[in-house]
Amino acid sequence: MIIVVSGPGGVGKGTIVDAVVRRDPRLWLSRSWTTRERRPNEAADAYVFATTEEFEQRIADGGFLEWTEFLGNYYGTPTPDADDDRDIVLEIEVDGAQQVKRIEPDAVLIFVLPPSRDEQARRLRLRGDPNDKVLARVKKADEEEPVGRALADHVVVNDNLEDTIDEMLSIIESHRSAADRFAPTPGSMD
Repeated sequence: MIIVVSGPGGVGKGTIVDAVVRRDPRLWLSRSWTTRERRPNEAADAYVFATTEEFEQRIADGGFLEWTEFLGNYYGTPTPDADDDRDIVLEIEVDGAQQVKRIEPDAVLIFVLPPSRDEQARRLRLRGDPNDKVLARVKKADEEEPVGRALADHVVVNDNLEDTIDEMLSIIESHRSAADRFAPTPGSMD
């Protein structure tokens, strides 16, 4: 199963996804690539930080499931390798989520929203984004929200981190249960 977690910048996607993957051993996170600079205090493995040339070469080689340019930087999800039958989690922007849903229509898209634009801006500032990037991301969120809501299988508002994590784990488990109900049993005719 492919689980796509998308939403505007500053909603807490990275924090949520890290916690969900830690709590569910049947999940693994595909590490996205980006050409943007690492933020202050951002983990070195938050992304594969690449040069523009490295990123463009990977595009030319067909090495991305999806990619986009966003606020002057590239972001992309590498084409996944099979990983011991675990479900894959993609933490990506709305443009990327649209591309994945076109390629993998059965992917489960969870669209995460902040409780308000003011809270989104506050979170962006807390993570170290400069004011011009904060304003650009909040403006972009106004454009992304209707698209994300229309595309999403589930919309989750991240107003309490623990509740959001629990809700996402519950959503994933419900999709697994539904898939199990419809999976052919060994020895049955397909």
